[in-house]
Amino acid sequence: MSGLEVEELSKRFGAFTAVDRVSLNVPKGSFVCLLGPSGCGKTTLLRMVAGLEEPSEGRVRLEGEDMTSTPTHQRNIGMVFQSLALFTHLSVGQNIAYALRIRGIAREAQDKRAQELLEMVHLGGFADRPVAKLSGGQRQRVAIARALAHSPRLFLLDEPLSALDAKLREAMQVELRQLQQSLGITTVVVTHDQREAMTMADLVVVMGEGRVRQAATPIEVYRNPADAFVAGFIGSTNLLPVTRAADGAALLWGSPVDGLAMPAELASGVLSVRPEDVHLQAAGTGTLDARITFVRDLGATVETFLCTNDTTFISVASPRERGPFSVGHTVGVSLPATRCLVFAA
Repeated sequence: MSGLEVEELSKRFGAFTAVDRVSLNVPKGSFVCLLGPSGCGKTTLLRMVAGLEEPSEGRVRLEGEDMTSTPTHQRNIGMVFQSLALFTHLSVGQNIAYALRIRGIAREAQDKRAQELLEMVHLGGFADRPVAKLSGGQRQRVAIARALAHSPRLFLLDEPLSALDAKLREAMQVELRQLQQSLGITTVVVTHDQREAMTMADLVVVMGEGRVRQAATPIEVYRNPADAFVAGFIGSTNLLPVTRAADGAALLWGSPVDGLAMPAELASGVLSVRPEDVHLQAAGTGTLDARITFVRDLGATVETFLCTNDTTFISVASPRERGPFSVGHTVGVSLPATRCLVFAA
């Protein structure tokens, strides 16, 4: 069953189109990340789903019910804003119970539900604590609990972890995903953090210039990006210029990439290869030679910056796999055809 369906949704602000005919079908109970650079339309799309922005065109359906013209407070959704928007004059428990209080739920039921959610987000015993006395991670948990208090059909989060430090953000990613799985609630998160999307999502929706560039599982988006934009935005990739040989092979600065053919419709384009798939070996072997310009040892991995034909690209390997190469060395570079993709420039 579809949890959320977006059909040909568009939003225009004067002559500017923020969201351009976006269609999505989100299965009930799944976790979706809207991912893309600033200004790509992901937050505007989320706000239209929430009812905070009126679409210029298109429909929004929640579990089969058309909600396009339904006011926000009647959509039965929970939302966590980037700013969290907690009520600082209320206690933790009062913040969580607020949505129930304005619905006329009995005080005893409010308190019981608040305690249940506090236990769920690992803040048992915090009900009477002032919000101002909480850490960033604790406030994040309170905002999540408040959004879930009325058992919404849809859970929306707009860059919810962006203000946290790196270590806490990673811990909260795991907690949020585990919470979503335990509740089975359809969840849509807006983020610009690729690691966040890859860690949490069942479905990653990559947006660019108001459109969906690709919607697929995290590993599918990483290994088989739809175009050069997606390849360059998800994770790290090398984009190198290629041309077609007379026999259809892909030529990288005149050298054929063994086993790699150009797409039939392209005379030239860009080759995408992930840094972990760029292998270093003795000079004079492999696809081409390149000079090492910089080495960054990160402990578990080593990043080797390479230059050839005035183009810089990167190889990543474990210290054991990398080999005894130093800055200034010329090395052979091997590019496995099965790990290379060719796109229009």
